[in-house]
Formats: sequence, C-alpha cells, structure tokens
Amino acid sequence: MRSLHARLALAAGLVLAVFVLLTGLALDRAFHDSVRAAHEEHLLGQIYLLLTAADPDDDDRELKVPEALPEARLNRAGSGLYGEIRDDQGRIVWRSASAVGVSPPFANGLRPGQKRFERRVDPDGTPYFVQSYGVSWVIDGKLRTFTFAVAEDLAEFTREINHFRGSLAAWLGGMALLLCGVLAATLHWGLRPLRAVRREIDRVQAGDRERVVGTYPAELQGLTGSVNALLGHERAQRTRLRNALADLAHSLKTPLAVMRGAIGDGRVDAAVARELDAELAQMDRIVHHQLQRAIAGSSTGLGTRLAVLPLAEKLKASLEKLHRDKAMAIALDIAPDLHFRGAEGDLMEVLGNLLDNACKWCRKDVRVAARRNASALELTVEDDGPGMDPELAEQLMERGVRADESVPGHGIGLAMVRDIAVAYAGRVAVARSQLGGAAIVVRLVG
Repeated sequence: MRSLHARLALAAGLVLAVFVLLTGLALDRAFHDSVRAAHEEHLLGQIYLLLTAADPDDDDRELKVPEALPEARLNRAGSGLYGEIRDDQGRIVWRSASAVGVSPPFANGLRPGQKRFERRVDPDGTPYFVQSYGVSWVIDGKLRTFTFAVAEDLAEFTREINHFRGSLAAWLGGMALLLCGVLAATLHWGLRPLRAVRREIDRVQAGDRERVVGTYPAELQGLTGSVNALLGHERAQRTRLRNALADLAHSLKTPLAVMRGAIGDGRVDAAVARELDAELAQMDRIVHHQLQRAIAGSSTGLGTRLAVLPLAEKLKASLEKLHRDKAMAIALDIAPDLHFRGAEGDLMEVLGNLLDNACKWCRKDVRVAARRNASALELTVEDDGPGMDPELAEQLMERGVRADESVPGHGIGLAMVRDIAVAYAGRVAVARSQLGGAAIVVRLVG
C-alpha cells in the first residue's frame, strides 16, 4: 500500500474495530454475569419465601405449604417458575401448582445449610436456572433434612440478554461511525501539511515557484529544507553548465570560421574544398548535438509550462515551405491547452527531428498527435511513406546509421530524439502507422 493516508486510515480502522469488538465482548459478559446474579438472588428470595410459608401440619408429622403463595407465578401452571420440597429420602413433600405437566430438573439431597445455584437441563432439553437450599426441621420430635428448590426457565433471561445485545450493537455501531468520522477528519487535518508540500513542489515543477515556501511542522522542515537545497544546487549546476557550454561554443566558433575562410580563398582544390566544407558542416552538427544532449541531460523536469500546439504549428509552417515541391499536408491533432513541462529547446528538437524525417519519407500525408498520459507527454508522428522495420529501430537510432543513403541526412536525428527522451525518463517506440508508413511514439515525463 503506497498511500500514507490509506495506511493510517487502515491502521486506525483496525484499532477502532478491535476496540469496539473487545468493548462489546466485555460489556456483554459483564451484563450476562449481572443478569445471572440477579436471577440467582431472585430465586434465593423465592427459597426464603417458601421457608417462611412452610410449617408442620396439624399432626406435626410432615411439612405443609399453603396452596396460595405470595408469588403468583408459583400458583399458575406453565408460568416458568416452579418450586419443590424433598425430604432426605428423596421423596417429594411438596410441588408448586405451576409445575403441573412439566418436569423441571430440581436438585435434592443437599446438606443442612448447603446452597447451590446452577444451570440445568430437563429431559426435553429445556434449560433452567435452579436454586436449591438444604435445611433441617424438627418434625414429630425428630430432626429431619429437607431440600427446598426453585427452578426458572431461561426464557426471561434470554429475552433480557438479547434486548441488551441489540441495544449494545446499536450504540456501539453508532459510536464506531462517529469515531470513524472523527478519525477521518483528524487524518485529513493531520496530513494537511503534506498536501501543502506536495502543492508547493507541483508549483516548482510547473515553473511557478523557484523554491518551496511556507511554514510547516518540525517533522517536515527537514524535508522542505532538503528540497530547497536540492533545487538551489540544481540551479547552480545548470548555470555552470550553460556557462561552460557558452564558452565551448565561443571557443569553437573562431577555429571553424578560420577553416571556412581558408577553404573559400581559392587556395584549396574545389573537390577537396567541398569535402572539407561537408566535414566542417558535420562538425557543426556534432557540436550542436552534443550541446543539446548535455542540456537535456541536465534537465530535472522543473521547467516552465510550454504550450505544445504553437510550437507544432510553427514547425509545420516551416517544413511545409521547405518541402513545398511534395505538395504534402501536415495534420495536427493537439489540444490547445496541452502543455509540456521542460525546456523549449528539448521539445523543439524532438518535434523538429521527427517531423523532418516524416517529411523526407512521406508521399503526401504526415500526422502529428499529442496527448497527456498520466504525468507524461506522448507525441506520435506518422507518415504514409515506406515505413520502418521495428526490428531495425534500435539500429536506426544509433548515431550515423541511416535507412537510405540516397535521402539527405547525417543519421543523428533519431539519436538526438532518443537521448532527449531518456533524459526525461521517457522512451521512443517505432510502430506501423495507419497511414501506411512509420509511426514514431515518444514519451516525455514532464
């Protein structure tokens, strides 16, 4: 994952999800235990009520419980609350009217003073909470042990738990959504300085600014300082390079002029003069090529915004005049708002060389298309000539290699285009044009 915002959002989302899940589990367990304890206390209270209501019969031979009890659920059949008393022999001394037709899993055989609360299941699989208590009672002059037991089915308990879980899910879900909104706003606010730095760098790349300006948090001051130092170093390097190239051009201009003058004064044979003149012209082109290559190689893509269409129209007008004997037509498919970020000389060199080659090889039609693909400018120059074998494309881009010696040229145009494209982190591709000839596609990042 390459997005810092996405990483932070994912991490915060995972932490929030884990927090909400653990909080929900903890609250659910706490409520479950609380409700279970409440039911335990409630059933123990029913046991105490039975102890209060129980009394020996008139003959003092057995315990007797009144038919009508204060707890109405014990008097109503199928109410979900059931009571029972057994003696130390396991015989049923009393069972509540509510237990008619059901078989609650009562406990028995408890020692005097022993209390037990547990979850039990009857033969039909119905779960119950069962509270049991062992007591000693003097009956007919003898100390006897009885087990008082109250059972309650879990219907009410389950309803309470389910209702709580529904409310808990709604509240936790709402809280999670609220926290997600807060986290999103916090991330947006926290990453705002990074977006500001990015906008400043985009302005520098577009040529609107020379350095990154603004006040940023301490964590970003080192980054902005390093970027500004790099920009200053790059400008100084380009200035030194331009000066060195200007000095080189000035140093070569005088010797070349002297040699041309020596050739033109008639002291050199005409055939030799033509050969020397051609070589001097070649030297001019080589020097020009090497200077352009050095300038392109020093480019960092931090140039000004250059409109592509006016430059293409200027080249079109010049080449149509130069090749007017062909009666050819150059079609331009370039949006008026399309821009290139880089040196004007680089774009002029690329378009000029490609158009010049297309005009030399075409029959009558040349087409130039330009469009922006992501962060790169893609130029396509096509013609209706004989075309170029893609397998030989790499060789034809080598300096001095020509497809046809009969066509004027020196074989360095495509080499210059390739070098400039590489300097802009781009590439050159050769394909078959829909016009029938060659289609050369140049990608320049800028």
